[in-house]
Amino acid sequence: MHIETLKIFCDVVENQSFSLAATQNYITQSAVSQQVRGLEERYGKRLLDRKRGSVRPTAAGDILHRGARELLHTFNEMEAQLQGLSNVVTGSIRVGTVHSVGLYELSEPLKAYFADFPMVNVYLEYDRSSHVYEQVLRANVDLGIVAYPTARAQITVLDFRTDQLVVVCIPEHPLAERGKIALADLEGEKFVGFEKGIPTRLALDRRFAERNVEVQYVAELDNIEMVKRLVEVGAGIAIIPEKACINEVNNGSLVKLELSDPGMTRPIGIIHRTGKHFSPAAEKFIEYMQSAPKSG
Repeated sequence: MHIETLKIFCDVVENQSFSLAATQNYITQSAVSQQVRGLEERYGKRLLDRKRGSVRPTAAGDILHRGARELLHTFNEMEAQLQGLSNVVTGSIRVGTVHSVGLYELSEPLKAYFADFPMVNVYLEYDRSSHVYEQVLRANVDLGIVAYPTARAQITVLDFRTDQLVVVCIPEHPLAERGKIALADLEGEKFVGFEKGIPTRLALDRRFAERNVEVQYVAELDNIEMVKRLVEVGAGIAIIPEKACINEVNNGSLVKLELSDPGMTRPIGIIHRTGKHFSPAAEKFIEYMQSAPKSG
């Protein structure tokens, strides 16, 4: 039995999905089914219940999942320590992040990293912020990079950078000529925002409440690209990281307005499982991320 088979089984259990496990491991859904079937034949027990589109571990599957997760953690730690004995930085790193960070904050430091360490493969996995924390805890990714990072049980937070938040609107919008505005100027405006529960949405709602400002949410989305597309067609205005609107501002489809209110920034942090032993590739990755020029 290969360690990869145990990881695939854990991914099926934790995602409650064969297709998501296949995507995470860059294999077909059929290959995932074959791996699970091989485990069931090995132990002579049904490990998963498949009912009405959901996948749940049986009692035997639960035992295997708990044991396999511990084995995978030990195996990953061992590999990291063995790689640490080598003077050559090689191997692979899995990083979980959200679209608004991965698309706009990682490009420059990644270019420098790849130039110096061409033998390292970095796999970026995009997910919701809450899921990134889960993936870090399960050791499915080595590191997470999230906005408004919070220290949690078994999670350590490292500083990365800070985004400047700006208002974006179409050139025809009445606010477009202002250049700089206050949150109070957004009172009653149609607003394209992130879904409830997303850290940036939570932070903005707190700031609106502090200023007694009410905006009219016309859409709530989980993807920053969709937020910008709706603003571009005139659905409303939005508050997003400054780096995320550079292309649209340059091509004239959006106008950027600075916010005069203090503290309109978005902190970004690197998270990892507390006590994790990093490979040289991961250590260098953190170093390059933190040494990149800061914004905000």
